Amino acid sequence: MAIWNPWHGCTKLSPGCTNCYVYRRDESIGKDASVVTKTGDYDLPVKKNRQGDYKLTDADGVVYACMTSDFFLDTADEWRPGVWDMIRERRDLDFFIITKRIDRFEECKPADWGDGWDHVAICSTCENQDRADFRLPFLINAPIKHRFIASEPMLEEIHIEKYLETGLIEKVVCGGESGPKARPCDFEWIKAMRKQCVDYNVEFFFKQTGAVFIKDGKTYHIERKYQSSQAGKAKMNYIP
Repeated sequence: MAIWNPWHGCTKLSPGCTNCYVYRRDESIGKDASVVTKTGDYDLPVKKNRQGDYKLTDADGVVYACMTSDFFLDTADEWRPGVWDMIRERRDLDFFIITKRIDRFEECKPADWGDGWDHVAICSTCENQDRADFRLPFLINAPIKHRFIASEPMLEEIHIEKYLETGLIEKVVCGGESGPKARPCDFEWIKAMRKQCVDYNVEFFFKQTGAVFIKDGKTYHIERKYQSSQAGKAKMNYIP
């Protein structure tokens, strides 16, 4: 897996913001995360070594873009065409874009996008039912070759059957929230989402418990270093 952050910073839109960890981390070093800036690895996909070969190769795995921001931030509109150029050039790599601004996809896609690029996957987040019902219709109706859903942090039980039944969703990822102000994640919500995925034969991945995890009515406070391993012990992942 390769992490590529062409720009850094975010704008919190709601209490369910999935990038709040950006604010927490930046506040700790006196940085304002609401100011979006171009990063030093902005041109990472097209950087070359002294031999003229790309530094980033398919051996590095999937390229995850804007993990500390949002690819469709309006404040990054002036830079995005150049980023699309790099993604277009590197058709030998697989790119994965996670966003909570999927409603901006149509106005932000490149002119030659067509019905989607085979090497680009788009993942829409949805932390609660309200955001699922707002964002997922955009994801379903947009011309995208590979569609994913991420409910992380998962803040309540969410039903996405009507989106899964389209057969257009490749995978669903769920997980709790980390950090000192983490809101609880209930194992019953995870199980309900898994059942939906099994019913519609969609891959499911329980990524992490989060810091505050409820199971069988009991609340557990889990250190970050154990959150992924504890999720794995639940054996909830499903591959059709």
